[in-house]
Amino acid sequence: MADLSVYFGILLIWLASTLLLRVIFTKSPIKTHLPPSPCVLPVIGHLYLLSKLPHQAFHKISSRYGPLVYLLFGSKPCVLVSSPEMARQCLKTHETCFLNRPKRTNVDYITYGSADFVLAPYGPYWRFMKKLCMSELLGVRILQQHLPIRAEEIKLFMKSVMKKADLREEVNVGEEVAMLSNNIITRMALRRRCYDVEGEGHQLVELVKEMAELGGKFNLGDMLWFVKKLDLQGFGKRLESVRSKYDAIMERIMKEHEDARKKREEEEEMGRKGDQSVKDLLDILLDIYADESSEIKLTRENIKAFIMNIFGAGTETSAYTIEWALAELINHPNIMAKARLEIHSVVGKSRIVEESDIPNLPYVQSIIKETMRIHPTGPLIVRQSTEDCNIDGYCIPARTTLFVNVWAIGRDTNNWNDPLEFQPERFLNKEGVSPYLKGQNFELLSFGAGRRSCPGASLALHIIHTALAGMIQCFEWKVGKEGNETVDMEEGPGMALPRAHPLLCIPHARIHPFALV
Repeated sequence: MADLSVYFGILLIWLASTLLLRVIFTKSPIKTHLPPSPCVLPVIGHLYLLSKLPHQAFHKISSRYGPLVYLLFGSKPCVLVSSPEMARQCLKTHETCFLNRPKRTNVDYITYGSADFVLAPYGPYWRFMKKLCMSELLGVRILQQHLPIRAEEIKLFMKSVMKKADLREEVNVGEEVAMLSNNIITRMALRRRCYDVEGEGHQLVELVKEMAELGGKFNLGDMLWFVKKLDLQGFGKRLESVRSKYDAIMERIMKEHEDARKKREEEEEMGRKGDQSVKDLLDILLDIYADESSEIKLTRENIKAFIMNIFGAGTETSAYTIEWALAELINHPNIMAKARLEIHSVVGKSRIVEESDIPNLPYVQSIIKETMRIHPTGPLIVRQSTEDCNIDGYCIPARTTLFVNVWAIGRDTNNWNDPLEFQPERFLNKEGVSPYLKGQNFELLSFGAGRRSCPGASLALHIIHTALAGMIQCFEWKVGKEGNETVDMEEGPGMALPRAHPLLCIPHARIHPFALV
């Protein structure tokens, strides 16, 4: 039997190779109109060029073949973009051709398939959810209503670090800022803290972490059609288990919210004042779910997928950016000192920095922009073409996956002077901070561009700016036994560009803007 399986595998590879070679050599008229491309291998195509850090591997390819490159990953056609000009053509000039995201088996299953907003095809449901995000779920009014939550969690975070500073304890910065981000998100979305011992919020965050890990795994079935149904990597059972656990917890939380909503309505009918607390994101989604006149009828799967999106995208973006920014500041003490001087001149030393102070801290803002240029938490923007289109004179066929290498664009010498140097001053002008991060300047695409740009950008920036400014204001951050070591800046594998090694520091308190509790 073992011999038969080996021969069967060889036969499959031979058949696939034959088919691929026929495609390559019988469609030469179309091929001549495709962008430049490296040498392709049978069956695997250009997969041999990838590494555990795809954005870096893509950068090497673009350095040799140009800013627009055609690739085949197994049987999947792809196009790689690595310049602002090409990105503008794809994400603005021909935006309507690239409004969909490609489906990936692991992510599609975890996020309830077509119920997911982030991966949903462009259409009525996606437009409805995007409008809902910008006007209700993540709009200015709701963010303002939840300002006390963010302020309280940042204060609790600072107090926790202050205690460790008094004890001279080492702090894992990544873990601490992830805890901060998760607590803010869980309280805004579900009205509970995620790190309460044995709490459902904590369980939910751990499950979303596992989902993100599985979603980021390379699945052979996505690239090689002939192994799609074989589950050679054993993802099937793990995916089913983690989604089942997530589903059960979310159903309990949703039932709890629905019961509270029913009780509030009954009290109002009896003339008594019901619960007047600010609605969380789940409350708003359940209101729409129960509204028979809603433009789009939400399902329970739509709601679960959206909450998962909020956790998966919101927490990593904020936590990784804060961690990278602090690492850069430790390695550039002159920049740290300049930022601290700005904060003290605006805020003083008797209170902790607040969100309302950030517009008056242009240098702190420029530090965040420079961090996102060098260490973008979305190193690759991924789309899929819905129709044939022409980019820079080349034919891009329908159903081609587009990779915009944000990481490479941020480090390109054609766009930036000394691109590998951390220089926040490059974002300052006579009027203050340059207007970046909004998807209009294609040299810096931290939150994407166009209609499918990140709807949670404002929330992420609120958390990032205020948390980092507080960390600069209140502490000196020392690395190593002597407290004078530099931080390594090696990148680790992952969709959101984590650090390869945790940032471990001993904080030293500079000011005590509040009494410890």
